[in-house]
Order: sequence, then C-alpha cells, then structure tokens
Amino acid sequence: MEPEQPAIEVLDLTKRYGPRKAIDRISFEVAHGQVVGFLGPNGAGKSTTMRIICGIMPATSGIVRVCGLPVASQSGEVKKHIGYMPESNPLPEDMRVIEYLRYRARLKEIPARLIRDRVEEAMEVCELHRKPRRRLIGTLSKGFRQRVGIADAILAKPDVIVMDEPTIGLDPHQILSIRNLIDTLRGNMTVIISSHILPEIEICCDKVIIINQGRVVANGTSQSLREQFMPMTRYRVRTSLEPDGMGELLPTVSPELALESSSESGDICEYLMEAPSRLDLTESFIDALRARRARIHEVARLQPNLEDIFMSATKRSWDETLPTGKDDKAPEKTPAEASAQS
Repeated sequence: MEPEQPAIEVLDLTKRYGPRKAIDRISFEVAHGQVVGFLGPNGAGKSTTMRIICGIMPATSGIVRVCGLPVASQSGEVKKHIGYMPESNPLPEDMRVIEYLRYRARLKEIPARLIRDRVEEAMEVCELHRKPRRRLIGTLSKGFRQRVGIADAILAKPDVIVMDEPTIGLDPHQILSIRNLIDTLRGNMTVIISSHILPEIEICCDKVIIINQGRVVANGTSQSLREQFMPMTRYRVRTSLEPDGMGELLPTVSPELALESSSESGDICEYLMEAPSRLDLTESFIDALRARRARIHEVARLQPNLEDIFMSATKRSWDETLPTGKDDKAPEKTPAEASAQS
C-alpha cells in the first residue's frame, strides 16, 4: 500500500528580493488532517511562505505542492483546495454576515444549489448562526470578525486552511473560543496557523515548524523538539534547607545535578537546578530532604514549554550566523530586526 500523499509539500523553497533572500531553501511536509503551528520572529519569512503556498505570491525557486498539485503551474486549481485567512482580514463593514458569506460563496464558485446549505453550515461551525447572522460586520467585536474570516475560509470545504495570526488582538475568552473552533477542524482539514501566542500553538497544534532568517530551524512535535533543544531537566525546590546543606545534598540525589540559582525569603530557600538526565528525580529529592528532616514546601520538575524551545531554536540559528573573527563585532540589531518584514 502506497503511503498517503502529504497535504502540503515544500521542497527547497526560495524567495529573493534582489540580493536578499526572504526565505532560503526551506523544506517541510504537512500530513492530511494535521493542525500545524508556523512560528518565527518578525521578518523571519512566515507570511511570505504562507502566501507562496496559497498561490498569492510566486517563488524564486523550489517546489510547493498542495494536495499533489504544483502551485507554480496550477495556482488556480490549487486555490480551490485552500481557504486563506490573512492577518489583516479585509471585511466589508457595511455588509451583513449572511450577505457577505453568500457573496463569498459565489466568488468561490460554489454551485448555486449548495450556497444556502454551505453558508448555514459555516455559520453554525463558527457560532454565527443566531444573532450575529443579520448584523452588520462593522458592528461586530474583534472576536466575531475573526469568526467571520474563518467561516469564509471554510465555506468551500477546502482541504487546507491557512490562518495568519487568527487570535491577534483577542481577549482570553475570545482566544479560547477560536481555539475550540480550530479543534473542530482537526482531522477534517489540514490547518496551518501562524501566531505569536505560543501557549495557544502548543495547546492546539499537532506539530510545530519554527522558521528564522528564512530557514526552518525546528520541525516536529512539542515533545520531540523538547528532546532536541532542551535536553536538560530542570527542578525547582523550596525548602527550609540552607544553601550549605543543599550543596551537600545534591550529589546524593544525582551526581549530574548542577545548581543554577538560589534565593531566600524568610525561612524558605528556593533552588533552581538542572541535570542532563531525562530521569525524574522528584522522588529522590523528597527522600533526601526527609532524611535531613528539612521542611518541604515544593519539589517540581519543570517541563520546558514552547516559548523555551522557540528561544533556544532561534538563538541557535542566530549564533550560527554571527561573525567569528577577533575584530568582528556582533550586529547592533538581531538578524530578525535587521531583515525586512516577511
């Protein structure tokens, strides 16, 4: 049995603006039904890559296929398989929600006999089917305007949904609502989300792709990226044991443990430690502290989050391109700041 064809294939994709490379030979694949987070600093090349995938912008070189179709030679056909929600979603404020979605359905060449059902289905999925359906778009909150943009993107039931910053400017309740909406699309559609809200990406995405300076610097699940970029295990211990006693205790827990920092507040000392081992030393800490009759306020194994991974991956890529000569000086700006906006 042949393996299933990826929903999106990107191979050696490059985009030049004169001598500058906005994206530099990036490659990745996205499987059918996956929800993928596409991350990077400002100017890293995220929006450029997403526009090329959607057939909005031509590439300088490389190959992009969507559902097996080459974007370069069949962009019109590819667009039928993609729903795109740009960061600054241009919505007509003087149209009602239902009018706008029916208008967009006609532009997407949805057969006339299906328009009513498709619009109703999209509004129901995005919870626009009650009061908001008859309201002018200009009177809607930011959260509901984002819902209208998502409803537009899924109207034609495309195979791939591309969302550029879908939760930007939303409050926590609205972000949770959009997250739940994206979760309903998992398995039915392939979803690519560009966002700066890293906790949201970690919660709702199956896979993460991090791009920096126009190159892919990390690609995988959150767990695989933790193992690649954050191999150290960190611990936080809050106890009555003083620093001298903690210095004696650490080798008995594990010879690999290293003390990062310590602080005192009243009769409680807080310690941050790390070890290269992936073993869980929490129980060993508790046993060792009890043996010394120390009061235990907290023993926590700290799991690195996506923000830690993001910082590690992007810093590593910057370090690789910094000047190394004795007379060289580090640039005044980070590469992400110095590069043009994507």
